[in-house]
Amino acid sequence: MPQVLVVEDNDRNMKLFCDLLTASGYRTLEATTGERAVELALEHAPDLVLMDIQLPGIDGVEALGRLRADGRFASPPVLALTAQAMEGDRERFLAAGFDGYLSKPVDIGEFVAAVRRYCDGSD
Repeated sequence: MPQVLVVEDNDRNMKLFCDLLTASGYRTLEATTGERAVELALEHAPDLVLMDIQLPGIDGVEALGRLRADGRFASPPVLALTAQAMEGDRERFLAAGFDGYLSKPVDIGEFVAAVRRYCDGSD
């Protein structure tokens, strides 16, 4: 069963995302800060990371940079999960090294399809 690390500082969003993932057959790990996300990702090597951008402490972009700089976490996909949905934001996050981008509020069908695509290789 694939494992997804959800990095989100909003309790409601965290519950929604984890409930959707659990109902779809995924195990979840939860982090509410960028620092904790880095710790959990390096410790558990999840199959996918869903990373909020605006986090207390280090933001999602910095957390991604720290993960990619560690040789133990070179390949698992990391998706930006953010309310930053202005023109150019998607391109900016992809250029920063994210594998994909989901804007909040999330479309549930799009969310589940993206997780399946990155974890299972299917839609």
